[in-house]
Amino acid sequence: MNKILTVITFLTISMSFLSGCSDTVGTKITFENFASNKVFINFRASLIAVGAGKSVDITEIPKGKYSYATTYELPPGTISSSAEGDVSGDLELAAGTRVLIVYASTFIDGVYTISATKTTSDDLSGGGDIDPIGP
Repeated sequence: MNKILTVITFLTISMSFLSGCSDTVGTKITFENFASNKVFINFRASLIAVGAGKSVDITEIPKGKYSYATTYELPPGTISSSAEGDVSGDLELAAGTRVLIVYASTFIDGVYTISATKTTSDDLSGGGDIDPIGP
């Protein structure tokens, strides 16, 4: 009986340590495309296609620093194009990090301009306080 209690106690303690060791808990990146055409995001050696008016979520990404880059379709009649904002860059993920990248575009006189903005749920103040508007 004493051996059984020892084994059960050991297993319970081991399970509590092993269940809290994940590096991917709650990580999520959302690519939201409000641009008029499809965008393609090169992220972690994969090409992610996001249609106009659509969004794509990428979840359970291991913590670390990752680069991303965006290419995009041009509408017919485009004379020139440009990209502004966070169309490429780095993402630093920790357990629980959420990232939102939003794409928008304009098409004026044959000039197509795409822009992107990036926000993250991480507290950038360095104070370590709880985010009052977070989850």
